[in-house]
Amino acid sequence: MWLKHLLTVCGEELKKTVSDTGVLVFFLVVPLLYPLLYAYLYGQEVVHEVPVVAVDDCRSALSREFLRKSDATPDLKIISYCSDMEEARDLMHRHKAYGLIQIPSEFQKTIEDGHQATVNLYCDMSGLLYYKALLSGCTMVSLDMNKDIQIQRLAGLSDRELEVQTMPIENEYVTMFNPANGFQGFLIPAVLILVLQQTMVLGVSMIAGTEYEKRRKGKLVLGGEYTNPIVVLGGKAMAYLLIYALVSAYVLCIVPELFHMPQLWHGTTLFAFMVPFLLSCVFFSMTLSFFVKDRESCFLLFVFVSVPLIFMSGISWPTSNMPAVWRYLAQIFPSTHAVNGFCRINTSGALIGDVLPEFRKLWILSGVYFMTALLNYIKHYRSNRAPELIEKLKAERRMLRAKVRERLTR
Repeated sequence: MWLKHLLTVCGEELKKTVSDTGVLVFFLVVPLLYPLLYAYLYGQEVVHEVPVVAVDDCRSALSREFLRKSDATPDLKIISYCSDMEEARDLMHRHKAYGLIQIPSEFQKTIEDGHQATVNLYCDMSGLLYYKALLSGCTMVSLDMNKDIQIQRLAGLSDRELEVQTMPIENEYVTMFNPANGFQGFLIPAVLILVLQQTMVLGVSMIAGTEYEKRRKGKLVLGGEYTNPIVVLGGKAMAYLLIYALVSAYVLCIVPELFHMPQLWHGTTLFAFMVPFLLSCVFFSMTLSFFVKDRESCFLLFVFVSVPLIFMSGISWPTSNMPAVWRYLAQIFPSTHAVNGFCRINTSGALIGDVLPEFRKLWILSGVYFMTALLNYIKHYRSNRAPELIEKLKAERRMLRAKVRERLTR
């Protein structure tokens, strides 16, 4: 009997999802479109050809060579050679350029005297990628020119001796698990996990808001025919799991494949890791939904926390450098542990043993939020059943009185 009721509740919850346009948007439309949007926006991975201006106060062969090589890098594009700093600053203020390279007048003389010269860089910090491109481009140029200057001063040596003198330790820069060294490969996996959690929270909360409005009108949310709140909780959770099992497969497997993102996960590892994550998200959403009093309040409660959750996950800023209060607060969200675990499984090819701490914490959160959701359902079931029981007692009392009167009349 309980299995029949469980499947009935699951079916009714699926019908609610299909018949409610707002819930469909969060459960299907947003997970289908948002990952595509984010992956497309970060598709270029890194910024190239950042517009910069140059101020050459030295006007020497070395300064011109530095600017020529800077313009030849894929990171920078010199759009104007300004006569002074005022003209260059004006172009930056009008957002014609996002960086400024200024070479001091004593640049070549300092190098010829055997001292270390400087080049001044100024960047528009409205975008950190501009600063990264400007700094990396000019750094590579300075290293290349340093090598050429050393070779000129070591006249008379063989090619092998020059190679040893200019590069005593050979090095090669390899970006492991992120070949493009860009933002898409490292940030999008975290965003995909957060999209799954936040859309589930918003969709479940919208359903709960609708049910709360019905409850205020005197309708029973759980249904009088279901005497076990566990059956109702399990049926609803089953419906959400069925929906998000398909949504997760699309978001975590198909979207990265469409944009040629690194995917080194193993099927069994990914499946085993996603089970506690989806369970914790389901019961987490159902727990939070009891704080929702109408369909619209879920936006005010949950939407604004999406960006803080990205930071608290530790993907964009080291967790060790965060204040303790934020580190502890982050532990209550399934996305915190799922982001760290999934990024290693997806990008680095980690196995369950490699993400065991996150795996265990997700199972713990699943158990904790299952209990909190169950307690809330028991509480609301009793409060909803109270009017019905009172009416039943009144009816029994009326029947008893009628029987007493009937006997007395006899």
